[in-house]
Amino acid sequence: MNFTQGNKVVLVGTGAVGSSYAYALLNQGICDELVLVDLNEEKAKGDVMDLDHGVVYAPGEMAIKFGTYEDCKDAALVVICAGAPQKPGETRLDLVSKNVKIFESIVGSIMKTGFNGIFLVATNPVDILAYATWKISGLPKERVIGSGTVLDSARFRSALGKEFDTAPASVHGYIIGEHGDSQLPVWSSASIAGTPVAPLLTEERKEEMAVAVRDAAYDIINAKGATYYGIASGLARITKAILRNENVILPVGALLEGENGHSDVYIGIPSVINRGGVKRVVELDLNESEREKLARSVQTLKDIQGAIWQESNV
Repeated sequence: MNFTQGNKVVLVGTGAVGSSYAYALLNQGICDELVLVDLNEEKAKGDVMDLDHGVVYAPGEMAIKFGTYEDCKDAALVVICAGAPQKPGETRLDLVSKNVKIFESIVGSIMKTGFNGIFLVATNPVDILAYATWKISGLPKERVIGSGTVLDSARFRSALGKEFDTAPASVHGYIIGEHGDSQLPVWSSASIAGTPVAPLLTEERKEEMAVAVRDAAYDIINAKGATYYGIASGLARITKAILRNENVILPVGALLEGENGHSDVYIGIPSVINRGGVKRVVELDLNESEREKLARSVQTLKDIQGAIWQESNV
C-alpha cells in the first residue's frame, strides 16, 4: 500500500457539521488522533478544549488538538466540511461557484504538505466538490470520496422504518444520484427481511415519501438554519468503514467509470468501502424508470460541472 496508514484524522472546517462530526468520532472512539483546522482559530481551539473534556467518558483515549494544513502531511484521512453555508431558499447547486474557489485553495494547500491519504468531502454541493477535489489533488479516484447520498439513504430507511414499524437498521434501501433535488429512490431493490416494499405501497404514497426525503434538508434548514447531526453521523460511519477496513457497502459519492452507463461524474452510489477508500462501485440492477431518472441526475451534475470548469482553473 503506497498511501498513509494509521488512523489520524484531520478535520477542515469546524462549523456545525464539522464540530458535530468531531463529537461523533469522540463518542464512538473511531480514531486515536483528531486535528481541527479552521480559519476561525478561536472557535476551533474552543472546540478542542470542549471535546477534550469529554475524552474521559469516551470509549477510548483520543488526542485532540488544533492544527494547520501542515498536520495533513501524515494524516490517514482529511475530512473537509469547510465552505460557504447553504442559506434558506438556496439549493445545494447554487453554492457551487464560491465553494469550488474555496476548495482550490484548501485542497491545493493540503497537497503541498505531501498528503497521501484519503479525502472525505462533505461540503455542498458535495458531488461537484468531490469531483473538484479529485481533479485538484491528483489522487487516485478511490481515495477521494464524497458523502454522496449516505444521509439521503438514511432518511429513506428511516421513513420506511416508520411506515412499516420496523427499525431502520433492518430496512435495506438506497437513494442514489445527486445529493440534491434530482436524487432518486431505488424502489426496485428496497426491502425488509428480503421482502420488497414497493408492492406494499401505492404509487401516490411512494411519491409522497420520495418528496419528503428529498425535501427534508429544506425543512430542517427552514426550522433551525442548517442540518448537521444526520450528516455528521453519516460521515462518522464512512470514517469507521475506512479506518477499520470494513469492506462494507455505503452509498457514498464515488467516481463513475461506466457503471450504469455513466462516466466522469461523482455521484451517490452504493460502493464497497475499506482502508483503501472506494474498493468498487456496486452496479445496481435498475428498472427503466430508475435508469432514466439516474441519467437526468447525472446530466444535472454534468451541466453544472461543465459551466464551472469553463470559469475555473481546475
